Amino acid sequence: MSDSTSFLEIPVGLEQIREAADRLSGLAHRTPVLTCSALDERVGASVFLKCENFQRIGAFKFRGAMNAILQLSDDERRAGVVTHSSGNHAQAIALAAKLAGVPACVVMPHTAPSIKRQATEGHGARVVSCEPTVADREATVARLIDEHGYTLVHPYDDWRVIAGAGTAALELIEDAGPLNVVMAPIGGGGLMAGTCLATAGSSPSTRLVGSEPSRADDARRSLELGQIQPSDNPKTVADGLRTSLGSRPFAVLSRHLERIVTVEESEILEAMRFIWERLNLIIEPSCAVPVAALLAHRVPEVRGARVGVILTGGNVDLDPMFQSLAERWLGEGR
Repeated sequence: MSDSTSFLEIPVGLEQIREAADRLSGLAHRTPVLTCSALDERVGASVFLKCENFQRIGAFKFRGAMNAILQLSDDERRAGVVTHSSGNHAQAIALAAKLAGVPACVVMPHTAPSIKRQATEGHGARVVSCEPTVADREATVARLIDEHGYTLVHPYDDWRVIAGAGTAALELIEDAGPLNVVMAPIGGGGLMAGTCLATAGSSPSTRLVGSEPSRADDARRSLELGQIQPSDNPKTVADGLRTSLGSRPFAVLSRHLERIVTVEESEILEAMRFIWERLNLIIEPSCAVPVAALLAHRVPEVRGARVGVILTGGNVDLDPMFQSLAERWLGEGR
């Protein structure tokens, strides 16, 4: 059975992504593409890492948020924007709105890492807490729109956000040169959708592979079954990938994505540690998912190939880590 959303018209292509890149020039960072010989040896491929952990607010999300806010009408700018997010999109909207002089409100699950809530409020956005379910997020957003006349900037189910996210893959291909495979993690699907559109438009022979935690594999199931499958707050360390696939990303992925591979929680943590140790880069768990797929050899066709990976962000909740260190080294009698 096929979901009608897979047949949605797709109004974004290479032209719109290039327009987004022009719009973001001077606002978003052109993040570096790094390599690591130890990673290449483990994977058996030449791996090029697009380091969006160096992007503003520490994640690729700034690209889509800024691109969307720059396209608001004057009336929409005056009324302000609202979104829902577990963290990185929240910070992105807060900063983008601040830069554009637009009021912003963010609906955030009470389970979101404290570092992300603090950063969102630090950029001047109002934060409204909700339960960690899609239904409660959407109900809270709808209420706020009715009360205040906000414009919704969805974290992933918005063509402007998708086009902005696609600029990361566009830069990756421009800076790394020809790539045989491009990979990214999938939560709501906005990044992977933008990556698909940018890659299909600029390098049509490049294969596109998504990655998810096995505990949060709703996108994989959605593509296999031909209709969107819900994701009900799955228990995964990759907190940015717990959300359900959006209808617009689903339409794009259904047409362009070759497949989705999944990884276990232990593999995510191993990949995260590998990048921290070997590249001295702080990446968050969601970001480590495609690296985990490569290290676990879930994509055997990459052997001997040139592989691009988008490292999505580096906003790690450091409180548990430093609490553990304090307990170990500052406890009584130490």
